Amino acid sequence: MKGLIYQLKSVRKDKFCIMSFLLPIAIAIMLNIAGSIDLSSSGEYDFCVVEGNITAETQTWLTKYGNVTICQTKEEWLLAIKEPSTNRIGVEADGKGIRTVLSGDEATIWRQTASTLPVLYEQRELLSEIPIRILEQPDMPTGFPYILMAVTLIVAMFMGCTFNAMNILSEKENGVALINEILPMTSGQYVIQKIFIGFVFGCLSAVVTATICFRLSPVGAAAMLALTILSAFVAALIGLFVGHISDGLMAGIVYIKVIMIVFMTVPLLKYLVPAENNVLSYICYLIPSSATFEGIMELVNGSTATAAKDMVILGVHCVGWSLLYVFFKQKKGKQRAAIK
Repeated sequence: MKGLIYQLKSVRKDKFCIMSFLLPIAIAIMLNIAGSIDLSSSGEYDFCVVEGNITAETQTWLTKYGNVTICQTKEEWLLAIKEPSTNRIGVEADGKGIRTVLSGDEATIWRQTASTLPVLYEQRELLSEIPIRILEQPDMPTGFPYILMAVTLIVAMFMGCTFNAMNILSEKENGVALINEILPMTSGQYVIQKIFIGFVFGCLSAVVTATICFRLSPVGAAAMLALTILSAFVAALIGLFVGHISDGLMAGIVYIKVIMIVFMTVPLLKYLVPAENNVLSYICYLIPSSATFEGIMELVNGSTATAAKDMVILGVHCVGWSLLYVFFKQKKGKQRAAIK
C-alpha cells in the first residue's frame, strides 16, 4: 500500500503524465464544442444587388442559390463587393440577362459560380422543368468528427503506457531502480505497484473523454467501459516493457512516440482503407488499438456484436502481454543469476 501511495505522489511531480491525462479531455471538450456549431450556412453563396436594378423575379431566383444583400446605391454595392472579408458576388442587369461582378480575391469556387450564373439565368426556364432531388445528409457517427473522437479516446487509454514507462525511467535515472531490486518485494507486488497508477489514471482519462464525446445507451456505455478497462490494461503493460528495455530517458520518449504513432495509424488505415485481403486485416489486430478503435466505432453506430468480438481480442492481448512480461522477467532474472 505504501508503494502505491509513493507512486501516486510521483504523479504530481510528473508534468508529462499530467499533460497526458488532461490533453485527451481538453481535445474532447473542443471536439464537442466544435460539433455543436452549425457550419451549414458557411458554404452558402452571397449575392449583392442594387435596389431597383434587377426585377423582383430575378431577386427571387437568386435566393434559390444563396443569400441576397440589397444595397441602396451603386457606391455601396461596389464597397460590399470589394470587402476583403467576404466572397460576395455582385449581380446587375444586362439587357434581358444578368452580369456578375467580382473584386478578384474570391476563392475559385466563387469565381466559377460567378461565371456560370449568367448562363444559368438564361436557361432558368429549361432548368425549372428538371426535377430536383435533395439527398439526405450522411449519418454523422460514421463521419470525420467521430473518427477524431475515437482517436482521442485511444490517446486517453494510452496514458497508462506513458506514465508507467516514464516512472520506471525516472527511477533508473535517480537510482531508485537499484533499491527496488533489493527490497523484499515479489514480482507480482512490483507489477501491481507499477501498473496500478497508470492503469487507473488511463481508465479515468478515457472514461471522462468518452463521457464528453459520446452519448451511448446503458448497454453501449457498459461495453465502452469494458473496452476502456481492457485497452488501458494492455497499454499499462506495454509501458512496463518500454520502461525496462529503454537505456535512457530520451530513448524511452522515442519508443513512446513510435508506439503512439503505431497505435493511431494502424486502426485508422484499417478503418479508412479496408483491406481486400482478410489475412492483412487480421494482422492489424496484432496492434491492440485496432480492436479498440473498431469497437468504439461499432458502439457509436449502435452495434454491440462486433464490439464483443473486439473485447475478446483485447482479452487475448491482456493475457498474452502478461505472459510475455512474466517470461521477460524470468529471463532477466536468470541473466542476473548467471552474472553473479
